[in-house]
Amino acid sequence: MILRRIVAHFRKQEWTALALDFLIVVLGVFVATQVSNWNEAREARARAEVYSARLADDLRHEAWQAEYLIAYYNEVLINAERAVGALTDGAPMSDEQLLISAYRATQYLFYGTRRATYDEMVATGDIGLIADRRLRETALTLYSDPTVGFVTDEARISEYRLLFRRSMPADVQRALLDDCGDRIIEPGDFEGIVGSLNYPCTLNLPAQKIRAAAARLRGDPALVAALQLRFADIETAIGNLENGTPGLLDNLRAISGRSAP
Repeated sequence: MILRRIVAHFRKQEWTALALDFLIVVLGVFVATQVSNWNEAREARARAEVYSARLADDLRHEAWQAEYLIAYYNEVLINAERAVGALTDGAPMSDEQLLISAYRATQYLFYGTRRATYDEMVATGDIGLIADRRLRETALTLYSDPTVGFVTDEARISEYRLLFRRSMPADVQRALLDDCGDRIIEPGDFEGIVGSLNYPCTLNLPAQKIRAAAARLRGDPALVAALQLRFADIETAIGNLENGTPGLLDNLRAISGRSAP
């Protein structure tokens, strides 16, 4: 309709009316564009709020996992040190406790990241919607950091773990797992982290089985050498988890609202 009016005014050379019609068209386009922009901005703010809440929740979980990893590998280290002392320095230790500590020195913790929100934002190009700089940069750093994967893989395929698992009879390994294995911790339970591996336990095995298994440990120089290497690697791994990426652990703790233990 407006187009027919413009054509009619042009034919009649009604320049004032033509100018008014043109102004109406321009204003209409401008208003429509502004409304569209406002709607897009409102939708972007809504997405940003949802993404920020989801990302913060994911990073709080990652903060818990980071503390769990550090505490867990410290407990692995304690047991490795005990076993090394008993096997190389003659530190007094019962056969049962040697077996338990040697087993716990083989353990590693699987780390499953929560990165669905981050991956979605990267895929859609919405990562820039996160206005909280700490939240955004912590996610960018964490999800591109290879440290945890390297620590996990190193522990999972360590020479010591393979030698220990190959040398121990199946019933001994089953008893170690059932009686002295990892305690299950609910995600987000910071209090349950301590003692998830290093807790008092006894093996439901005959005494002669325990003696024979401990004798295998004491009589295998290759296993002792691998344990010494594993001890050094665990110390390095803990240092990398705590300080490998400057500021990452501090930022995770700030996001979770917790201070350093």
